[in-house]
Amino acid sequence: MMAALAALPSASVALVVTRAATLGVKSGIAVAMGIVCGDLVFVALAILGLSVVAETMGGFFILVKVLGGMYLIWLGISLWRSNDEPVDIATCSIGNAKRGLTTSFVSGFILTLGDVKAIFFYASLLPMFEDLSTLAVFDLITIVSIIVFGVGGVKILYAVFATHVARFLERRKLQKVSKKVAGGLMIGAGSYLIVRT
Repeated sequence: MMAALAALPSASVALVVTRAATLGVKSGIAVAMGIVCGDLVFVALAILGLSVVAETMGGFFILVKVLGGMYLIWLGISLWRSNDEPVDIATCSIGNAKRGLTTSFVSGFILTLGDVKAIFFYASLLPMFEDLSTLAVFDLITIVSIIVFGVGGVKILYAVFATHVARFLERRKLQKVSKKVAGGLMIGAGSYLIVRT
């Protein structure tokens, strides 16, 4: 069920695809790991019974959501404006690559934290399958594994697919088109995040 939900088109899928298509599969994977870590924060809150705290901190989550949306829009506009500068993944310096991976991870994490409904999803879903008051270590490992492999695995598949599509477009000399599409996806994802506030 987690994999099916992760596969649905969403702002997180758009972010994974955009970062992978423009910066390479490692950036797409970094976004996926940020998304997984954000989900794990919500799972921890649900398990610890802090969904009430998250609900009372709604203003903070709205702020994170708006700032995350604005950040995604800024990244998208940056892609649109860098039209004449081709992205050559093979020649990126180590420092730039590390910065790009960090930015990708943080983008995925912030995007997920901005999704307040995720905590309510986990707070309502987990009790259906487990008695949260009697969770054992094995149960926690199972829940974390399902999140990591279900959500992370699907997002990584999106990253790999997007990288292949970007390389195909690059070989066909359509990289400017792919950057426009990627920028549009990021602007759309950011706008979606802000509008749903």
